[in-house]
Amino acid sequence: MFDALSDRFEGIFKRLRGRGRLGEAEIDEVLREIRVALLEADVNVRVARTLIGRIKEQCLAADLAKSLTPAQQVIKIVHDALVDALGGANLKITYASKPPTVVLMAGLQGSGKTTASAKLARWFKQQGRHPLLVGADLQRPAAVEQLRVLGKQVDVPVFSEPSSAVDVAGKGLDEARRLGRDVLIVDTAGRLHIDAELMDEVRRISESIRPDYTFLVVDAMTGQDAVNVAESFNETLSLDGVILSKLDGDARGGAALSVKEVVGKPIAFASVGEKIADFEAFHPERMASRILGMGDVLTLIEKAEEAFDQEEAEQAAAKLAKGQFTLEDFLAQMQQIKKMGPLQNIIGMLPGIPKELKKAEIDDRELARVEAIIRSMTPQERRDPSTINGSRRLRIANGSGMQTSDVNQLLKQFKEVSKMMKMFGKGPKGMRGKGPQLPSMDLGI
Repeated sequence: MFDALSDRFEGIFKRLRGRGRLGEAEIDEVLREIRVALLEADVNVRVARTLIGRIKEQCLAADLAKSLTPAQQVIKIVHDALVDALGGANLKITYASKPPTVVLMAGLQGSGKTTASAKLARWFKQQGRHPLLVGADLQRPAAVEQLRVLGKQVDVPVFSEPSSAVDVAGKGLDEARRLGRDVLIVDTAGRLHIDAELMDEVRRISESIRPDYTFLVVDAMTGQDAVNVAESFNETLSLDGVILSKLDGDARGGAALSVKEVVGKPIAFASVGEKIADFEAFHPERMASRILGMGDVLTLIEKAEEAFDQEEAEQAAAKLAKGQFTLEDFLAQMQQIKKMGPLQNIIGMLPGIPKELKKAEIDDRELARVEAIIRSMTPQERRDPSTINGSRRLRIANGSGMQTSDVNQLLKQFKEVSKMMKMFGKGPKGMRGKGPQLPSMDLGI
């Protein structure tokens, strides 16, 4: 997501840094390039025009012709404009004084609404809440069953019955009160296109349960069509926010940059992967930083704090500093990293990463292959790889379904890193505390 737009911005700003002071003619040239980049990213024409107008106004107000660092100022102005276009500040959820807090989920069929409902339920659980899911999508075959399966994965109960969608929603609200559930998430039916029947049903459900929040789930892959869908739903339901699904897909990003400006409703959450955990609150400032290649360290830290066990991490760091880090420790840390989501997403959050690495196809299955090799070792072999002779390497390769060369490569690179860590922890005085560059542990990833 946003890769093409990020590349265009990177090229524009690279050329900009090579210039001296900027006059109005140079600013207009830069703005033309930014406008083309936005339109190529499928940003709504009206939104692109508004963005360019704001950026130009700020550039002229900053008097770049007299600035000693015009490129940095332009980047900051563009960053601030993107933050505004994406919604300004992230949506803060406030809870009803008399539970439950009711959330209505709407959207077209295929937008990922049912999955987003379960992901949102998991998010509420992480906030210390006790949600109940309601399956009011009685049109699509197996929609309720899909919600039950997802609800089981996130350990959230699901209520539904074979009646009308309006009745199910109303009875779901009663059930939430009976069970003492403090958040109610109602998954409604979608259609292949916007029609009067869909709108009337969703409107009647909304009137029945009076939601505190109405979220429209929009497929980020649909580009400008997503804006048209949001406008139509907002006229009927008065949306409180948008949930972007499939934000990890091969989309140009136009929907994310257009929907707030056109509909006037913020993006509340984003689904950033297929797994149930790949869901996060949407932070406009962080997303703007990602688009401009500045990374997203705050989200990365939050994911690490959620995934890593603090005590285990401290023990691993201590072993690493002492040169006592084993393959068993490495396996444990790899398990923690996997909890943070797809490696491609993690790399995208790191600042200063070359675009070649960001674009590289990183297959998470490679981690599984490395894991298979280590798991095929005995506990003693993991703790002391020097005991692994030729016959053991063959056994490990056969047990993991890999080649002996794969086992050799892992052991060789782990040995190099171990040597370097011993130098770091116990080496000469001049080496200590200087953090020498470690060789990359290229495990085929």
